[in-house]
Amino acid sequence: MIRRTGLAALLASTLIGAPAIAQTVPGQTPPNPPLVEGGFATTEATDPYLWLEEVEGERAMAWVEAQNTRSLGILQGDPRYQGLHDQALAIVQARDRIAMPGFNRDGTVDNFWQDATHVRGIWRRATLDSYRTETPAWQTILDFDALAASEGANWVYKGANCLEPDERLCLISLSDGGKDAVVVREFDSTTRTFVDGGFVLPEGKHRISWVDADTLMVATDFGPGTLTESGYPYIVKILKRGQSLDQAVEVYRGTATDGGYGVSPYTLRDADGVIQALLINRPLDTYRAETWRVVDGQAVKLELPARGNISALVQGQLVVTTDQDWTAPSGQAFTAGDVIAWDLDAWFANPATAAQLIIHPGERDSIEAISATRNRLVVARYENVRGSVYVYTPGSGEWARQRLALPQNVTVGVGSASATDDRIFLTAAGYLTPSSLYLADAASGAIDALKALPAKFDAAGMRVDQFEARSADGTMIPYFVVHRDAMAMDGSNPTLLYGYGGFQVSMLPGYSPTMGKLWLERGGVYVVANTRGGGEFGPRWHQAAQQANRQRAHEDFQAVAADLIARGITSQPRLGVMGGSQGGLFMGAMLTQRPDLINAAVIAVPLFDMLRFHTLLAGASWMGEYGDPRIPEQRAVIAQYSPYQNLRAGRPYPEVFIHTSTKDDRVHPGHARKAAARLEELGYPVLFYENTDGGHAAGANLRETARRIALEYTYLTRRLMD
Repeated sequence: MIRRTGLAALLASTLIGAPAIAQTVPGQTPPNPPLVEGGFATTEATDPYLWLEEVEGERAMAWVEAQNTRSLGILQGDPRYQGLHDQALAIVQARDRIAMPGFNRDGTVDNFWQDATHVRGIWRRATLDSYRTETPAWQTILDFDALAASEGANWVYKGANCLEPDERLCLISLSDGGKDAVVVREFDSTTRTFVDGGFVLPEGKHRISWVDADTLMVATDFGPGTLTESGYPYIVKILKRGQSLDQAVEVYRGTATDGGYGVSPYTLRDADGVIQALLINRPLDTYRAETWRVVDGQAVKLELPARGNISALVQGQLVVTTDQDWTAPSGQAFTAGDVIAWDLDAWFANPATAAQLIIHPGERDSIEAISATRNRLVVARYENVRGSVYVYTPGSGEWARQRLALPQNVTVGVGSASATDDRIFLTAAGYLTPSSLYLADAASGAIDALKALPAKFDAAGMRVDQFEARSADGTMIPYFVVHRDAMAMDGSNPTLLYGYGGFQVSMLPGYSPTMGKLWLERGGVYVVANTRGGGEFGPRWHQAAQQANRQRAHEDFQAVAADLIARGITSQPRLGVMGGSQGGLFMGAMLTQRPDLINAAVIAVPLFDMLRFHTLLAGASWMGEYGDPRIPEQRAVIAQYSPYQNLRAGRPYPEVFIHTSTKDDRVHPGHARKAAARLEELGYPVLFYENTDGGHAAGANLRETARRIALEYTYLTRRLMD
């Protein structure tokens, strides 16, 4: 019903004064000296490893092959690797996982499934009654292993966009090796064949929405000069069946300097699938965006907060989340994190129509997910990083609220919702609690337990504690510790600290079978830091560590590491850190700023050269998060923490494990490559592995996923358990 943008493109950013790097304390590694213009890699002329940015260049790939050979020889040559690999493979290919369902209007449910037989996966369908049984009678809609084999292609399934209300015609996105860029092909889910002469789009980062069976709204690469500097589309056109892209009619045009992940068209439909509006989201940067409505072929700007998100349409009420303090055209003042609603028809007729306040979260609350059944709003709300699900019913005054009876102190998830009634799938899980699936009736509050994941590791005698660490500016940073009851507080425990710290992504408790089996069960301690930059306490928690304040997030993570040591949970020889993507930047900052705290770092698909991130692949779309290195004042702030430029000789860096993917067309593999090359140049030991498939998730299929996991835990075992 609602196409959630989900691209972080509807949020915003504001520059304020840069904080100082924390002062040296006893036992702390002295801070790096300030960067000097003309120093290492501060300009292209001073970067000796630019050639590693040639993704598939001959010299670069020869370097990758040599690194892979050496690193795989070391890690796969470890006698523990094979056992860890076999355990990881058994878990990721297990058939007793929960097959997560998606509602169809005809009462059936769909599922995408991967296992040892279906490595690339199958799209399959069953009746809800059959799904309730232990052995559902699945019917295959599309087999991606068979498709790849028949076409001699390395297809990775990236999703289906089906036309409502009958959901027969679908646009299938297929990626070569796991890239973000996809080929789109029209598919008939009833005949289970690709439509002869149907809609087809060549490889690209498309944004597509059905209008009707013969019409699409499309944002894509329409030729030279039609992509933003980060490689995303900024033009929307109407494409009719039988037309080529150059025949499509333009209805909206942004600019080549637009930020974020590109302009996105979407069709706002009611519960019956009837179109209420054709909308276009135009990101101004990573977080600020405009919303436009197409009326009679012309785009009209809507009065919505720049940092916000259209979250649902329920009983004619348009539900919007605002991530900024905002005064509506009605004169009403709302604060960051509020959830509000308008009567859609009245608001379209008069933008000054008063809105209703549905939710005003507290200081330690966050709204993690919003969905709508036919008649009700369903919200996953977190209080101090512990989740609950509430049902809100529209009314003329305050919306009625009911809390659903789900397990407490766990992570709750809002799944697929029915458009024909008020049923919705919900999930619950914890660090030691396997995932469970429930079918709830949002109207009555009734909950039916459908499926439960069997325990994948022995959690007997284990517990979860929540502590707080004091960051450099005095802010208290919560973190979770998963450990055995009998844990000695003498610093002897091998401990893995995980962090992300950006883009308003919350690190919530979850059940990880591979982490439990390959780490906890073998005596390790697992820690997750809820630092600023994430969304654990709403948009303000994120914005507190944005752009000029990015260093706060790094100090938060470092404070958690220091607190673990101070409590005696672990010690420097036993403490390792792990993170990927933005979390890889986190690990790089830990490595360059506080190497005295750690003895291992898994740095996955990382951002590392922050003075050039805006020039590499999708990097320019993240300037709302980090700032713009082209502006001297912002560049000076970024230079303080950019890991690549801050690598120095004579520092107590541990051997690190860096991995990336050649096919990653989101975070450029050059970041990881150059980090490894610079470390080697400075004389430090480093392990580097590059998967030649896999995309940003670094796993095009389950076998590669198992290998990556086994490599990580073999490395951590060598560093922290030996």
